[in-house]
Amino acid sequence: MFVALKKSNRATTAPAAAPKPAAARAPAKPAAQGGMLETVKTIVYAVLIALVVRTVAIEPFNIPSRSMLPTLLVGDYLFVSKYSYGYSRYSFSLFGISIPFGLGGDHGRILSHPVQRGDVVVFKLPRDNKTDYIKRIVGLPGDRIQMIGGILNINGEPVKRQAIDDFMDDRGDGQYIRYHQYVETLPNGVKHRILERGDDEAADNTGVYVVPPGHYFAMGDNRDNSLDSRVQSAVGYVPAENLVGRAEFLFFSIDENTHWWEFWQWPQAIRFSRFFTAVD
Repeated sequence: MFVALKKSNRATTAPAAAPKPAAARAPAKPAAQGGMLETVKTIVYAVLIALVVRTVAIEPFNIPSRSMLPTLLVGDYLFVSKYSYGYSRYSFSLFGISIPFGLGGDHGRILSHPVQRGDVVVFKLPRDNKTDYIKRIVGLPGDRIQMIGGILNINGEPVKRQAIDDFMDDRGDGQYIRYHQYVETLPNGVKHRILERGDDEAADNTGVYVVPPGHYFAMGDNRDNSLDSRVQSAVGYVPAENLVGRAEFLFFSIDENTHWWEFWQWPQAIRFSRFFTAVD
């Protein structure tokens, strides 16, 4: 007797593959090694971002001299916005080293923005194009600037100033210097404080300075203790190309006789009241 075989509609199932021997499997990656790699990546990314920010956005500076008293004290640390006036070969830099890339544009700047009278700016000293200076812009291109009896004159008009309480400069060694203090009001309404020992000091009476096109006239707020545009052989007119940026705000301040790394001195040396104050 023959028995008919019924054809199955089910697919034939292949036999399961035999497991690989343990020796043939890929070795597991140690968790500690993977965590270390991620940490290194994070640090590298953070450093790169910080370098980019420092190159094109903001850069920290510290104040080493008294030329901007009472606005800025020795030992102040501040941020300067490098984008405020556009970019030049001096503002597009890293750790003070210029990164040239064929800038031309308006007086050697690209994406340039106008400087306002009264801005506190960092610039490269025109004499060497290397040294960083910080001063206040009082003269714009085409302005006529003159000091007469200690009073700033702009385009033939004396700038208003109002006497306030004297300023005592603590030298940190038990010595104090007393200055006459005034609130000066520039033609555009910007008010700021200035200091004067007297109105008959070396640079309190000058000839007329005519600011050339593409240049600015900068002065320190400590008028009788500032090397600035009044001394043509040392500073002179500031080319627009030399502007690094505008001083924005303080982020740290410490007594001038204490180094920032002497953290054990911080409780009595740090000027907490100056933290995050605007530069104006």
